[in-house]
Amino acid sequence: MGTPWDAGSAVARAREAVGAGRARDAARDLGNALRAGPEDRYARRELALLLIASGRRDEALPLLRDEMRTGADGLAWAPDVLKAALEQGDFPLAEGCGSLFAQLRWGAFSDPAERSAVPLSVPKLQHDIDQMHYLQHLGVLGTEYSRVIDAYRTVRDRLAARGPAAREPLSLDADLGIADTYNRLLHVRDTPRVARALSRRWDPATVEERYLSTAPGVVYVDDFLTAEALGELYRFCLESTVWSGNRYAHGRLGAIMQDGFVCPLLMQIAEELRDALPRLIGDRYPLRQMWGFKCGPEVPADVTTHADFAAVNVNFWVTPDEANTDEHSGGLVVHDIDAPLSWGFDTYNGRQDLIHPFLRCRRARSMTIPYRQNRAVIFNSDLFHASDAIRFRPGYENLRINVTMLYGDREEEAHHPRLSGPEAAAGRPAWRSAALTRARARR
Repeated sequence: MGTPWDAGSAVARAREAVGAGRARDAARDLGNALRAGPEDRYARRELALLLIASGRRDEALPLLRDEMRTGADGLAWAPDVLKAALEQGDFPLAEGCGSLFAQLRWGAFSDPAERSAVPLSVPKLQHDIDQMHYLQHLGVLGTEYSRVIDAYRTVRDRLAARGPAAREPLSLDADLGIADTYNRLLHVRDTPRVARALSRRWDPATVEERYLSTAPGVVYVDDFLTAEALGELYRFCLESTVWSGNRYAHGRLGAIMQDGFVCPLLMQIAEELRDALPRLIGDRYPLRQMWGFKCGPEVPADVTTHADFAAVNVNFWVTPDEANTDEHSGGLVVHDIDAPLSWGFDTYNGRQDLIHPFLRCRRARSMTIPYRQNRAVIFNSDLFHASDAIRFRPGYENLRINVTMLYGDREEEAHHPRLSGPEAAAGRPAWRSAALTRARARR
């Protein structure tokens, strides 16, 4: 096997064995090695990866549980495996790893003490109450969850008495009524691949040309996904109890791949994007991360200005337009200034006290892309950007949901020279797509 164990090599070996039809023989050999040496952690990891790559996830899960329980570093190696699978363009393996790692962290056998590390907040508790009601209405959760919902209400009211922004740790003793369900994967909707995820109503070649030939590198398209893919993804976001990230202001909730925000359809979209945009993404920029955000009904403008760690950002919205009370708002504001490479992640991703003065000093100009369901904004991820003011209708199904896919690394962004000033492309704005023009013409 070699020491130290290398995640990238292990992923490559698993892919090769499956591709060459040697998966069963390799699994047998690794199983024999593990029986001969039960503490052989490398054999356990290799066998788990091989089983995941072979579609035998139920067999891989106990191995991963053993690895998590017996190893001093638990699953500290898991992010490297996921990164390697994405680096090598193995979307099914990445999806399988992401799903299983999320089950171990947030699923039925997860450690309540670890799940309690996510603090209680009023928006998170209210979201979970509404989502459990929604799942009960669908018949996914039974009537026994009514008592759990009542317990959530009690905790929410206690916390809300301290103010809407109050936060506190989950107490496994005092909050016994919710300790078993808080931040648990009660349900992850089965959301398989569809016949085609990306709509044929926009032209990838035109999008690439506009992105590559103009600065600063922003384009958006309507009718991004097929109707089937859009509907399935919206239901995945509504039904899946993966929204564990609540460290964000104004009640926003997030979920990344390692939280369970992963399914075959999401990986299909990521894969089709890579293939549809070979010059823009292609093999140059592997998928690095993927997340979703829920927010609403109201979020002020310009409170989330930041840049991301990637080269190319694909951001799209899935909530129906009827939820938005202001058709001119609710979308994305993108500035024509990128984050200095000398800035670290914590600075360009969160230091509003430095970002805003920097943008003023550079006389940044911005473009506002209004919210539309099934609209995608594809842009240089290193550009400073922020959500516009959000004014959505109350109600669980009306929460604004956006999905983000990040490709490549900001240091390797090669499509545009480092931006040295606020110059913008002349002529037709690069961020306006032909699909948008057609849509406006139909109005």
